[in-house]
Amino acid sequence: MRGQLVWLGPAGAPVDFPPPDQALNWPNGLLAAGGDLAPGRLLEAYRRGIFPWYEEGQPILWWSPDPRAVMLPGDLHLSRRMRRVMRSGRFSASLDRDFAGVLAGCARRHAPTVGTWITREMAEAYTRLHQLGHAHSVEIYREERLAGGLYGLAVGRAFFAESMFSLVSDASKAALAHLWAVLEAEGFAFMDCQLQTPHLASLGARELPRREFLALVKRATADSGRAPALWTSPPGPVRWPGSPPGDARN
Repeated sequence: MRGQLVWLGPAGAPVDFPPPDQALNWPNGLLAAGGDLAPGRLLEAYRRGIFPWYEEGQPILWWSPDPRAVMLPGDLHLSRRMRRVMRSGRFSASLDRDFAGVLAGCARRHAPTVGTWITREMAEAYTRLHQLGHAHSVEIYREERLAGGLYGLAVGRAFFAESMFSLVSDASKAALAHLWAVLEAEGFAFMDCQLQTPHLASLGARELPRREFLALVKRATADSGRAPALWTSPPGPVRWPGSPPGDARN
């Protein structure tokens, strides 16, 4: 019944997520609690438009907010200044070269003033998904030092962005632009940004009603022709849609 939080079975129990339209209105999208972060349960959650988000000391909380922030092909907006920054060679970018470093950077981004939702349990779970070829990272370097990045999951033709960080101005924007160039070149249908923020809106993210988002997820994750694999690439020029051609994944 809508308005009641559903508790999931313990670790190892069958995946039993309720329909996302049963999520609470407040807090927006809270759907279920409990369960575990085993790879199978996590992947099934994303296929249903659900993601985990909680802090240390809380049970695992599962969410499917309405509306949902997404980026569709052609949505990315970069200012002229940002394009100049990337053409300048100030940054270089790589894929899946330092997943642990990006994960740690994203965790530090939230601490200590507001806590961190990237708990040790979550870090271990997404690291396992990375080892299995489902979770990926984008690294941005300045003078050979990690300056920012982001990570998320690829399921079929859908990419679910989880978190980003920046130690240097514009580094997270460069990470998003590089990732988006790769996703568009590889035929991905969308990137999930979860919740809209002014920062994401300025880059072109839009909001979709949950019903439309779930239909998009169903179509994109049904593509079984994309096998999980690491996207490892050495540092090279930052790309963005419309930038000079070249395969950033080679």
